Amino acid sequence: MLAPVLLALTMASSITTFQTPSHGIACAYSTSPASLRCDVRDVADRPKRPKSCELDYGDAFGLDAQGRARRLCVGDTVADPKAKVIAYGTTQHHGPFTCTSRTTGLRCATKAGHGFSLSRETQKLF
Repeated sequence: MLAPVLLALTMASSITTFQTPSHGIACAYSTSPASLRCDVRDVADRPKRPKSCELDYGDAFGLDAQGRARRLCVGDTVADPKAKVIAYGTTQHHGPFTCTSRTTGLRCATKAGHGFSLSRETQKLF
């Protein structure tokens, strides 16, 4: 399961960070277990925080190698100003995840077809 704290991820695995050219979406890929987290800066229409979440909700998204994508309840960020930029029109592979950067946002999915499409305006999980 995707660890909610980046520090916990660093103890167990290797982490690769990347971001969109606008710096509006930042992601971290962890190798063990394979997981992907992406944070959207300045979500336009943030959903209501569930009662079960006492931290920030609505701008962080998680994806494991198995299962559907989900919104995360987090108290940190994966945004790193030094992270590699994925140019618009570029697709990158990180373990079981494929991410494509476009001017309209970032789409990441697993080989099984689960994932998310993210932009400041809309966030779709599948």
